Amino acid sequence: MSEHHPVKPVERADRIGAARAIAGEAASREWWRRVPRIVTAPRSVFAALADTDDADVDARSEPVLAITILAGIAAILLVPAWGTVMDDSTVDVLVLVVVTFVGGLFYGAAGYFVLGLALWLGAKAVGVDPPFKIARQIVAFAAVPLALSLVVLVPVIAIAFGEDWFRTGGSDEGAGRAVVTALGLAFFAWSAVLVALGLRTTLRLPWRGVAGALLLAGVLVAAFAVLPAAL
Repeated sequence: MSEHHPVKPVERADRIGAARAIAGEAASREWWRRVPRIVTAPRSVFAALADTDDADVDARSEPVLAITILAGIAAILLVPAWGTVMDDSTVDVLVLVVVTFVGGLFYGAAGYFVLGLALWLGAKAVGVDPPFKIARQIVAFAAVPLALSLVVLVPVIAIAFGEDWFRTGGSDEGAGRAVVTALGLAFFAWSAVLVALGLRTTLRLPWRGVAGALLLAGVLVAAFAVLPAAL
C-alpha cells in the first residue's frame, strides 16, 4: 500500500517556476521565428504583438534588444558626424568597430524609447491607451528593415569607400555618400510604413487614427530633436 506524500510548498513553487521557465523559453523561440516574418507577413507579427500577457510580452525582450542594437548601428553609419570619426589619428579600424557598436547601442536605445514614447502619446491622443511597452515594441519590430539594411550598407561602404566613409574628404564625397544615404533612407521609409501597419493592426486604429497618431508622433520627435539646441 503506497503512501501519499503531500507536495511541500517549496517543491510546488519550484515546479511552477520550472514550468514557467519552459513556457517562457518556448515563447521566446516563437518570437525569434516571427522576426523574419516582418518582411514576409508583417500583419501576423503585429497581430501577435496585441497580446498583453506578461509572459508573452517578456518573451519578446531578446529579439527587441537585438533589433534595436542593429537598427541603431545602421542609423549611426548614416549620420554625417560619423563621417569624421577617423579624422582623429588615434582611431584605427578596431577602435572604429568598437565605438560604432557602442554608438549604435545608444542610438538604438534612444530611438526605442523616444520613438516609442512619441508613438504612445500619439496613440493616446487619437483615443487608444496602449501599454507603453507595446508601443515601444511596435517601434522595435518595425525597425527590422533598418536592421537588415546593414546587410547592404556595410558591404557597400566597405567595398566602395573603405575608411574614407569615416574621414573628411576622400572617395565618399559628393554623389557617392548621397547614393548610400538615399539607400539607407529607403530602409527608413520601409520601417515607417511598418510603424503605420503596426498602429493599424496591433492597436486596431482606423487609417484616420493612424495618420493622426503618426502626425503627432512626428511633431513630438521633431520637438525632441530641436529642444537640446534651444536650451
